Amino acid sequence: MGAETMKKTKKPFSMKKWVKSRNGQQTIVILSFMIIPLLLLFVFTYLPFGEMVKFSFYKMKYATPVDKRQFVGFRNYIDVFKKDECFSALKLSLYYMAGAMVQLVLALYLATILSFKTKFGNMFKGFMFFPYLISGIAIGFIFKFFYTRGFVFDTVLQWCGFNLESLPFWLKDKSVNNISLVASSVWRYYGNNMVLFIGAIMSVDSEMYEAAELDGANKFQQFIHIILPSIKTIVTLNVILSITGSLSAFDPPYVITKGGGGTATYFVLMDKIAHTNQQVGLASAMAVVLLLIIFAATILQKLFFKLVFRSSDADNEEYTRRKRLRRERRWKKEAV
Repeated sequence: MGAETMKKTKKPFSMKKWVKSRNGQQTIVILSFMIIPLLLLFVFTYLPFGEMVKFSFYKMKYATPVDKRQFVGFRNYIDVFKKDECFSALKLSLYYMAGAMVQLVLALYLATILSFKTKFGNMFKGFMFFPYLISGIAIGFIFKFFYTRGFVFDTVLQWCGFNLESLPFWLKDKSVNNISLVASSVWRYYGNNMVLFIGAIMSVDSEMYEAAELDGANKFQQFIHIILPSIKTIVTLNVILSITGSLSAFDPPYVITKGGGGTATYFVLMDKIAHTNQQVGLASAMAVVLLLIIFAATILQKLFFKLVFRSSDADNEEYTRRKRLRRERRWKKEAV
């Protein structure tokens, strides 16, 4: 037979057979798992966000018909920067940022201790993580009762020798009410940060501690030069989440004080403007401005930590190089 007759004829593509084949079913399953989450993400996240951005250019209420919405351009954004209460609400974020730093330091300290062998360590981890599992509304009611005049906190302070008349009103005195609210936020979230730090610290190579002890490094030096650089990714993540959470604080001031007495954060004010005053366009513009502030803060934090941990990266690379050389020498000795 000739070469032409020996050539196999190419079978036409059959969609039905491809669907029933193994490769076809794998492709269909992969596409299904990709398309469904992406569709849900678009419908419930990106589409509402796009509508919110569109609303920020209009003067409108929730019930305003589409044909009666007044287009005002960037006037809502200008009003955001003109309103004194918006700047006052943003200033309150500084209290929550300071509380976030205290929260992270406390969580990192406890995580460092509990990462090593500690009596009743698992029990302490459970106790300190438990507040994070409680609803924010429930925690608001707990601390509203806790700070009420003459109740739990005042009673404990009286046991310590303080006079009730000399104690401030923790939720009414403008000099301490925001600090009280920040303390409730720290109590709730530090356990979650601690668990993340513990997971990162326990993944550090134990040989690094042994090498540091041989070089005469104490525990504090091991923390600065080994633990902290090794968990820099988790530290950066926790700081970013804590700062962005500080800018969007809502539960404590809304549930405990209803935003009264100068405790209305940016989110509480936005909720009032949107749902009480029915200024949907202005509230949408406030949300967009907050998003831009969070983006800027996140980028600045990443640049800051990249600069801070630059020297530690070089130290880790040098340690990795030495460790590889020691391993190669050991292999050569074993081969001989």
